[in-house]
Amino acid sequence: MMDELEMLKKDWQMKEAHLPKLSYDELYAMIWKKSSSIVKWIFFISVIEFVLPHLLYLIPSAREGMAFYEGLGLKNLIIGLSIVQYLVVFYFIYQFYRRYKEISALDNAKELMRKIIRTRKTVKNYIIFALSMFLLTFLLIALGIYLSDTDSFITVLNLEEKKMDMSVGNLRTVVVVVLIALGIVCTAVLGLIYFLIYGLLLRKLGKNYTELKRLEV
Repeated sequence: MMDELEMLKKDWQMKEAHLPKLSYDELYAMIWKKSSSIVKWIFFISVIEFVLPHLLYLIPSAREGMAFYEGLGLKNLIIGLSIVQYLVVFYFIYQFYRRYKEISALDNAKELMRKIIRTRKTVKNYIIFALSMFLLTFLLIALGIYLSDTDSFITVLNLEEKKMDMSVGNLRTVVVVVLIALGIVCTAVLGLIYFLIYGLLLRKLGKNYTELKRLEV
């Protein structure tokens, strides 16, 4: 049995000797190229994520959403919040573009490792911001409904008071609770989508970082 193992070991060593060995520069070039491609995709996905909802705004029913906010007295608040959101999202998209251009021009392993860490941190901050804004929108709508007067509440939800099976106060409470629960569930689902898309790219970047670290040892 031992003789067979020794023969297999020697056979493997002979085969290994004939396998092509990559130099440090060749390995670094492969990792650099993969990292640059990953960051480029992060940038592209962030742009697509920003553009798609605005294409939906071209649909008439989507444009009528502002009337809903106005009925709850939230129009100015939503507009202000949207401006802040646009500014922050533009900032993150610009940062992703910068990370891509920086990584594309690097020729130093330690600097590439540092940029990978910065990119991962930027993506994580972007995801936290996006999910927070998404949940905040639901909470603001719930607050607007809770604070709205009876007439506004009935008008916004397109209700007929005579046909309601419960009092306005009880119905308002139910709607608020449902909105908060829906906001939490939808935010969790969106977080899962982010995890599947951005998380996959971040894991690949993390793997590249580990490989670079191994090269530097």
